[in-house]
Amino acid sequence: MSEVRDVESAWQPRGFTQETLDWVPWVEPITLADADERQRPLLEGQRGESPYFRLLARNAEVLAQRSANDKEIFYGRDGLSRAERELAATVTSRHNGCVYCASVHSRFTTQLSKRGADVQRLLDEGNAVRIDERWDAVIDFVTALAAQPPRADPEHVARLRALGYTETEIHDLVLSTASFSWANRMMLSLGEPELPAD
Repeated sequence: MSEVRDVESAWQPRGFTQETLDWVPWVEPITLADADERQRPLLEGQRGESPYFRLLARNAEVLAQRSANDKEIFYGRDGLSRAERELAATVTSRHNGCVYCASVHSRFTTQLSKRGADVQRLLDEGNAVRIDERWDAVIDFVTALAAQPPRADPEHVARLRALGYTETEIHDLVLSTASFSWANRMMLSLGEPELPAD
């Protein structure tokens, strides 16, 4: 039995990373060939290659709502910058222990903010890391909001306001955190991250 565990662990990521990971579902996803008329449009493009989206497509209505929610939260035109929305998703994923989601959204945070070293420090040191005034305020608020039970309080919000965050931007932080608290729990309960075969 220990030999099996050793072989399996060789495919597991060794902690939080910005590297691209695979995700292996514990429930069989649908195949593109078996997708029906409701599922097919939801799996266009790269989504059809993703076992995660093909698994969620088993309930097409939920996947449609999830996709619309994700698009609005992360690509909305007003409010918080996309980089800080991705930072919130990264912080939430780091807090919840979702290695796969943290890898995806830390890469987006790095790409959009051009602060790869700071993002890597967050992944390596955890949410107690200190980076700069603005990022620390976001990290602390998001971590408190993602906690179970949530422990975000008016002081967190006042700190963000003092740094110039608008009500809309703070609202966007709340939505990003809530969305990824939900997404992390799905990822963690439906499968696991794996190092790419190559």
